[in-house]
Amino acid sequence: MKKLIYFLFIALSSFCWSQIPSVDIKTLEGEIINTSSFNNNDAPIIISFWATWCKPCKQELENIHDVYEDWQEETNVKLIAISIDDARNTSKLKPMVNAKGWGYEVYQDSNREFATKMGVNPIPHTFLINGEGEIVYEHVTYSEGDEDKLYDKILEITE
Repeated sequence: MKKLIYFLFIALSSFCWSQIPSVDIKTLEGEIINTSSFNNNDAPIIISFWATWCKPCKQELENIHDVYEDWQEETNVKLIAISIDDARNTSKLKPMVNAKGWGYEVYQDSNREFATKMGVNPIPHTFLINGEGEIVYEHVTYSEGDEDKLYDKILEITE
């Protein structure tokens, strides 16, 4: 039993402090970028996996949008939204993002390679990356108020 607990502790600890994988994804304009280029000058990054057909995903991103400027002023956090919409839905992506007026970076992971390597299932699935590029928090699904919990975690790593 002790060995099992020790193994679980090591496995969870290594995941909690793991780095994001290097994967090619696309901008909304179709340009290819690599996730290794995600940088925020030693400030935290939120990576949120979502899709246009996912109501909780859109609600989470809308609620964060409402407070995002304040979060940036206080913590310099950057939000990167990664759409996992497949080829059938990518034509809806850019018009929807433009209509929402979201002030953060949005990319496409249509083949879900990045999502798979990050262990994303289901969505929304949100990660918090510290200034050293380590995953320090993740949250799956969305309920009203989850953005407040996320912000508390951001404050913890920026103080």
